[in-house]
Amino acid sequence: MSTRLTLTSIEPVTRDTYHLSFPRPEGFEFAPGQAVDLTLTREGWTDEPRPFTFTNPADGDTLEFVIKSYPDHQGVTAQIATLKPGEVVEISDPWGAIEDKGPGTFIAGGAGVTPFIAILRARLAREGKLEGCRLIFSNKTEADIILRKEFEAMEGLETVWTVTDQKDPDAGVCTAMIDRAFLAPYAEKESGKFYICGPDAMVEEIEATLEALGVEKDRIIREDFS
Repeated sequence: MSTRLTLTSIEPVTRDTYHLSFPRPEGFEFAPGQAVDLTLTREGWTDEPRPFTFTNPADGDTLEFVIKSYPDHQGVTAQIATLKPGEVVEISDPWGAIEDKGPGTFIAGGAGVTPFIAILRARLAREGKLEGCRLIFSNKTEADIILRKEFEAMEGLETVWTVTDQKDPDAGVCTAMIDRAFLAPYAEKESGKFYICGPDAMVEEIEATLEALGVEKDRIIREDFS
């Protein structure tokens, strides 16, 4: 079943990422970390649904998304960047494999951080701090880090930023890929969950690397948009 939403506001978060807010329909429920298939109602785009994750906690009067735009692709996300308040979209019923199963290490690549926004916000609101939680977030450059200040201000959350296209030794962040050498110290000392979300190839590689490092499969929680 689809639900129609009317856009209330759209604001930039980074140079190519936008925060969208919609009034929440009465009775609409979801769990932090869940996604929906969102479809534009613009002419020519009504058969192009795309998966996006809610970024607000499960309570409140709004439904919110943080969506990265890829204008060079001339696809749905490029259209979303041009939405105006008052425009209508349709969303599917919520779905998703990532949910809060306890403290752990959250590993994200680019826009893959979005389910973790909702999960960490909800956990922080519920418990007052994020004891035992760590966010490892990979981007191309520092300018691409979504909600950096908010994450750094979350009490108890350890943040690890790494960038792959920025080799400045004075960057103040890691400049490495999330490979075996990067993950080994965390896999060796952690006994909690490992959450993974990002590009498919990244998720597959990190999952395999964690298993090779001795992390049991039932401790790995991943999203799969395919």
